[in-house]
Amino acid sequence: MAFAKNTDFPKEEIQFAEWCKALSHPARLSIIQTLMARKECICGDLVLDLPLSQSTVSQHLKALKESGLIQGEVEGAKSKYCINKKNMKIFMKMMGTFQESIKEGCCL
Repeated sequence: MAFAKNTDFPKEEIQFAEWCKALSHPARLSIIQTLMARKECICGDLVLDLPLSQSTVSQHLKALKESGLIQGEVEGAKSKYCINKKNMKIFMKMMGTFQESIKEGCCL
């Protein structure tokens, strides 16, 4: 029986795949776009922008925060989120490298 051994891949590829997985839902893409546009946002404001319940938005925020693409802090009864600029910059560089490697072997 074959087992998936992602530990056999380079650390950078594992991180890139984890970030891609974190972005693999339309709500999470919308959250990232909103945070990029606003610089920071309170969870309740995101709930107003998305066709999802507060608990669902919170779950998506948790996944993005655990991936390291966003960061958040609690201010009283509110949670404020923003892009983790350092990790997003690394992700964007990895995405560009990945895109170029695909272009080389394709007709794009």
